[in-house]
Amino acid sequence: MLLSAQAYQKIDRELAKFPADQRQSAIMAALAIAQDEKGWLPPDILEDVAKYIGVEPIAVQEVATFYNMFDVAPVGKHKISVCTNLPCALRSGERAGDYLKRKLGIDYRETTADGQFTLIEGECMGACGDAPVLLVNNKHMCVQMTEEKLDALVDALKKGEAA
Repeated sequence: MLLSAQAYQKIDRELAKFPADQRQSAIMAALAIAQDEKGWLPPDILEDVAKYIGVEPIAVQEVATFYNMFDVAPVGKHKISVCTNLPCALRSGERAGDYLKRKLGIDYRETTADGQFTLIEGECMGACGDAPVLLVNNKHMCVQMTEEKLDALVDALKKGEAA
């Protein structure tokens, strides 16, 4: 067992939501729980989740590699996803991404040398009218992100404050 007892308890609560023959339905929730605890999903965690749920490891691997909210490689403490789909791109999404690239000194799919920030392109976040839109650590949506708001966000995250 590679996760904490609390993580397995949370996975058990997710498993209880589905019939015994549909345990694979809890894969996404189990991966989210594991990633919250470990920061990313290395192969041994994927295998552990599969064994715990009682599904083939490939079933877990497929989910983990399909959805961009799951990280199968190490990421920074703060993963910033910038929506660059067309509606957001037309409303300064690309400009916000370029600004963050310059500010952090990294490109998309890179992590700062200090391990604090990873920048990725995100898919539609369902808030096109509030573009540019970012998602921090898959949990906190930031909207209408001007350069000033981006500066404040990065500064707050560096200080360990909530986004």
